[in-house]
Amino acid sequence: MATGYLDLMRAPHAMRLLGGTLLGRLPNGVAALAVVLFVRAEGGGYGLAGALAAGYGVATAVGQPLLGRLVDLYGQPRILLPAALCSTTAMGSLAVVGIGSPALAIALMVVAGLTTPPLEGALRALWPSVLDHRPERVHRAYALEAVAQEVIFAGGPLIVMLCVAQWSEGAALVIVNAVGLLGALSVAVSGPSRRWRSAPRQAHWLGALRSKGLLALLGGFFFVGTALGAIAVAAVAYADTHGDELVATYLHSGLGVGALLGGLVYGARQWPGEPERRLRLLVAALAVGYLPLALAPSDVVVMTALSVVAGIFLAPALACAFVVIDRHAPIGTVTEAFSWLVTSFGVGAAMGSGAVGPVIEWGSEQAGYVLSGIGGLLALLVLTVTRGVLTSPHPVTVAVAGSENDRNAAPEPRFRTEDRA
Repeated sequence: MATGYLDLMRAPHAMRLLGGTLLGRLPNGVAALAVVLFVRAEGGGYGLAGALAAGYGVATAVGQPLLGRLVDLYGQPRILLPAALCSTTAMGSLAVVGIGSPALAIALMVVAGLTTPPLEGALRALWPSVLDHRPERVHRAYALEAVAQEVIFAGGPLIVMLCVAQWSEGAALVIVNAVGLLGALSVAVSGPSRRWRSAPRQAHWLGALRSKGLLALLGGFFFVGTALGAIAVAAVAYADTHGDELVATYLHSGLGVGALLGGLVYGARQWPGEPERRLRLLVAALAVGYLPLALAPSDVVVMTALSVVAGIFLAPALACAFVVIDRHAPIGTVTEAFSWLVTSFGVGAAMGSGAVGPVIEWGSEQAGYVLSGIGGLLALLVLTVTRGVLTSPHPVTVAVAGSENDRNAAPEPRFRTEDRA
C-alpha cells in the first residue's frame, strides 16, 4: 500500500502542490466551525451562525465554477492569487467588525466565499502533467488527495480550537485564513501552475454543465454536502449540551479520521469495473454510516466512535467522484468541472447548515443529526434514479479516459470547433 503512495510523493512538485492546496483550502474546510464559534462568542444565536455559514457556502458555490472557468481560459496564477487575497481580506474584516451589523457580516462572508480560489479544481488539472500523463497514477493521486484532505478536516478543527484557547475566536478566523493565503501563493507561483494551459474548448455558455453525467453526479453530491453541513452545526449543539466546546472538535476530527482510514485503503489498489457503478455503492455505504448519528448517545466516546464510522466512506466516494468527473467533463473544462463539484458540495452544505440551525432550536441536536441521515439517503436516491445517464461516457465527449491532458493527445473529437470560449 505504501509503495504506490511513496511513488507519487517522489514525483517532482507533487508534495508542494498537494501541501499548498491543502493549506489553501483550510479556511473553507473549517469555515462552518470557526464561524459558529465566532458568532456564539459574540453573543449571536444559532440562527445567525447558520445564516453566515450558509451565506459563505452559497457564495463559495457560485464563485468556484466561475473562477474555474476563468482559470481554464486565462491560466492559474492570474486568477488564484487575486482571489486568495480578496477572500482573506474579507474574512479578516469580519473578525474585526464583528456581528454588530448582521447585514455587513453577511456581506463580508459572501465576498469571502465568492472569491475563494478554486484550488481543488486547479490541483486536479495539474496532476496529469505532474504525473507523466499516466492514468493509474492520476487516479491514485485523487485518492491521496482525498485522504490528505481529511488530515486537514481532522486537524483543522484542532487548529481552530487551539487558536481560540490561546487567543480568541476572532484570532482563529484571521490565522486560518492567513495560512490559506500562504498555501494558495505556494501553488500559484509553482512551475507546473505557471506552465499549465487548458485544452481548447468548444464555445458553449453551459461549459462543463452540458454533460448529463456530470449533472447527475453533482445532484447526488449536493445531498452529501447537505448531510455534512447539518453535521457541522449539530456537533457544536451536541457539545453545548455537554458544556464543553472541545467535544465538537472530537466529533469533527472523528469524521476526518474515519475518512482518512477509508481513503488510505481505497487508494491502495486499482478497482475493477466502471467507476460510475462503484460510486453508487460507496454512496450507499456512506448513507448507511450517517444514520446511527441520529442516536446522539450521551457518552462522548461512543458518539466520537460513531463519527469515525460515519466518515469511513467519504474519502473513497470523493476519490471515485473525481474519476467520474474526469471521464464525463467536456474537453477544455477540467478546472470548471471539478469546481462544480465544490459548488454542489458547497450549496448542499450551506443548505444543511442553514436548515439545521432552526431545527436544533426547535428540537435538539438529535434532530440535526436526523437531517444529516436524510441527506445521505437522498444522495443515494439521486445517483440511483440517474444511473441511466451516469454510465460510461460517450466517446465523443471524452476521447481518452484518464485526464484532461490525456485527451489533449487524443484525436480531435467531432464536436470541437475553431471557436473558443
